[in-house]
Amino acid sequence: MDSYDLLEKVKGNELVNKKYEPLFNYFMEFSDTAFRVVADDYVTDDSGTGIVHCAPAFGEEDYRVCIGNQILTKENLIVSVDDDGCFIEKITDFSGRYVKDADKDIIEAVKAKGRLVKSGSFMHSYPFCWRSDTPLIYRAVPSWFIRVEEIKEQLLENNKQTYWVPDYVKEKRFHNWLENARDWAVSRSRFWGTPLPVWMSDDGEEVIVMDSIAKLEKLSGVKVFDLHRHNIDHITIPSSRGPEFGVLRRVEDVFDCWFESGSMPYAYIHYPFENVELFEKNFPGHFVAEGLDQTRGWFYTLMVLSTALFGKPAFRNLICNGLVLAEDGKKMSKSLKNYPSPMEVIDDYGADALRLYLINSPVVRAETLRFKKEGVFSVVKDVFLPWYNAYRFLVQNAKRLEVEGLAPFTPIDAATLQKSSNVLDQWINSATQSLVHFVHQEMNAYRLYTVVPYLLKFLDNLTNIYVRFNRKRLKGRTGEEDCRTALSTLYNVLLISCKVMAPFTPFFSEGLYQNMRRVCTGSEESIHYCSFPQVEGERNERIEQSVARMMTIIDLARNIRERHNKPLKSPLREMIVVHPDVDFLDDIAGKLKEYVLEELNVRSLIPCNDTLKYASLRAEPEFSVLGKRLGKSMGAVAKEVKAMSQIDILEFEKAGEVTIASHCLKLSDIKVVREFKCPDGLTDREVDAAGDGDVLVILDLRLDESLLEAGVAREVVNRIQKLRKKTGLEPTDAVEVYFESLDEDKSISQQVLNSQELYIRDAIGSPLLSSTFMPPHAVILGEESFHDISKLSFTIYLARPALVFKSDAILSLYGGNTKSVHGLETYLLSRDHSNLKSEFQLGDGKITVDAIEGLPAVNVVLGEHVFLTVGDSVLSTKGGR
Repeated sequence: MDSYDLLEKVKGNELVNKKYEPLFNYFMEFSDTAFRVVADDYVTDDSGTGIVHCAPAFGEEDYRVCIGNQILTKENLIVSVDDDGCFIEKITDFSGRYVKDADKDIIEAVKAKGRLVKSGSFMHSYPFCWRSDTPLIYRAVPSWFIRVEEIKEQLLENNKQTYWVPDYVKEKRFHNWLENARDWAVSRSRFWGTPLPVWMSDDGEEVIVMDSIAKLEKLSGVKVFDLHRHNIDHITIPSSRGPEFGVLRRVEDVFDCWFESGSMPYAYIHYPFENVELFEKNFPGHFVAEGLDQTRGWFYTLMVLSTALFGKPAFRNLICNGLVLAEDGKKMSKSLKNYPSPMEVIDDYGADALRLYLINSPVVRAETLRFKKEGVFSVVKDVFLPWYNAYRFLVQNAKRLEVEGLAPFTPIDAATLQKSSNVLDQWINSATQSLVHFVHQEMNAYRLYTVVPYLLKFLDNLTNIYVRFNRKRLKGRTGEEDCRTALSTLYNVLLISCKVMAPFTPFFSEGLYQNMRRVCTGSEESIHYCSFPQVEGERNERIEQSVARMMTIIDLARNIRERHNKPLKSPLREMIVVHPDVDFLDDIAGKLKEYVLEELNVRSLIPCNDTLKYASLRAEPEFSVLGKRLGKSMGAVAKEVKAMSQIDILEFEKAGEVTIASHCLKLSDIKVVREFKCPDGLTDREVDAAGDGDVLVILDLRLDESLLEAGVAREVVNRIQKLRKKTGLEPTDAVEVYFESLDEDKSISQQVLNSQELYIRDAIGSPLLSSTFMPPHAVILGEESFHDISKLSFTIYLARPALVFKSDAILSLYGGNTKSVHGLETYLLSRDHSNLKSEFQLGDGKITVDAIEGLPAVNVVLGEHVFLTVGDSVLSTKGGR
């Protein structure tokens, strides 16, 4: 219409119950109840006119509204489209036409009647068949139903008896779905599927539901071998009313496949025909898991059928997963190819990495995940590499024992290891038991998503605390017995962690286990045959907390160094740790002290429990915690908290709570801030501090000559370690290290090397030798020159261990015959160095050489006639220093 006359403005509710003239007159027989305006809240005014036409046979909401307003009943529902999607004969103007093909003709017919206000096209969402990509229509069809509405209250009660992760899916999404449950249409008009076991007479008066094959065979007289449609549809049953009423035939429909899925708990063991005791002992099932979309699918059908049949829920525990989407946030689609191939991800990073990535994602909390291949790589980098590096470090140092001619590594039993006096052994043993306890606790609660973060922290602690701080022990520099204790502790921790993680990382855990079991007699053939670890012995919570605080101290001290551009290679004179807990200070200043000082490169550590000596205190309310709880009282409480005196704060920390404005506040409700007070006469460039609200760390940043020399020594050690790596040496590869100064004034570097000799020898595992000691037969593996390193220039040489001969002593073996001496030296130099070393060890430092043609047998004594390394020779001349 080009124009219109405005007669009146009315509200929508004023039109309710008004009759209107239909566009077409096909169903005028329903005019007493139909063709009137009704209202419902599913209609909105943000799209279209706010007025919709209801077709009760072609939409769920349309059907609900029309039935609810008595426009139609379920019994006289009109379906104007046939099974082929074409209009029925009653639609005379368009009879036999496919509904989508008739759109234009319908518009023309409305226009011809002068009833068309506007015609146009609108882009909107519409369902399409995912197989054929053709448009679908909703259409009411005759179905068989389960009366779900009659058992709704029992469904809600059974839902309360179940435990869900996450619980909000149960309490909200699933509860709401059950509360609005409708009768369930369980039949489908298809060929393939489980046939409905219903036989019906032609007049519909006689219906028999088969509850067993035996019943069907008895009533039909036919032997049944297969329950598929094409094997039973021909079977008929004589009417119980007499021959004149004909026979009963099976209805054509099959079950909705969700009916079969919902029957899983009993159908899979053929209950009630078999396994009655097995079923009754294990029902409801202990655990099920599926996606969030199954709240209206499998979870629902499980609950409906078990409630109807047994009056119980089908499961006790449920994990609800979210949906895995493509990286762009869309559904993964084969046609769009918007996701990487799963096999490609597994080939690149392994199935275990993919599994951990998913377990550690929002998916296990019923949230969506945008899948990123890079996320799987991060799991490899953050979990598997540190884990493998700790394992590799164990293997390398266990092998080193044999290389050095010692007894092969055999792990010490766990009970003995629990008695270790080493604080880090005690800590890692306790932390391992805490890991076992935590995994048990979380798995019992079906919280998969908490395990990986905890494991990440555990592995980080294992590699960056235990292995890093124990390198000397693990490398044997503190004695063989201590080394074996440390290696056994690491072995035990890795073994337990592998067993704990076997359900999550079955392949990686198995790979490590297969090598580790070789040194442990009586072990299971596979890690998956092992019992899951149980918590053994007491967990030492105090030492776990002290080590955690130690790492906080180290992080705070590093922050101070970074602020002042003081690298870790530069030693500092002193650090002060301020904390009110005397037990913690005893640990830090006692058994943990050496680790703190070494890691931070600080000479001394001073504990202080006087929290006001170096800091002023102030209190701040934790708004994020208190805001919701206190509401309007928040302002008044915050004001009083901020006004707390230092004495008030100390008393609050001691008591653990304080009452302010009638509200009891705990330690988690108030943040205590410690602000550093610089000592008199010093500036913050000379002394600085950092704290986290719990502990305060103070560093003396002033340098002296001895500290500068120690810093230079660290730089030299750092260059040696980098050259080892660059040369491709393994940690177990023995080399001798030579130093050559390139400076004109060599006294400066010599002074540093002399003053720091013990530190350097301890750090690199052997003496740092002057290049002047390098014998002509030395084999150099790598060398590199460095310039302007702490104002020094030098060259480092890495060489294979070389024999050093005491020619005068050897000369006496052969009565002064220099040719014989040369023959012996040539022979010894031709021998494999490690084999020669082993022979000396087996002979208590002495071997007999009788294999040189033309020379008599002689006894060669280590240290008297020969040294195995230049370092041994140099140290002997210095008195064994």
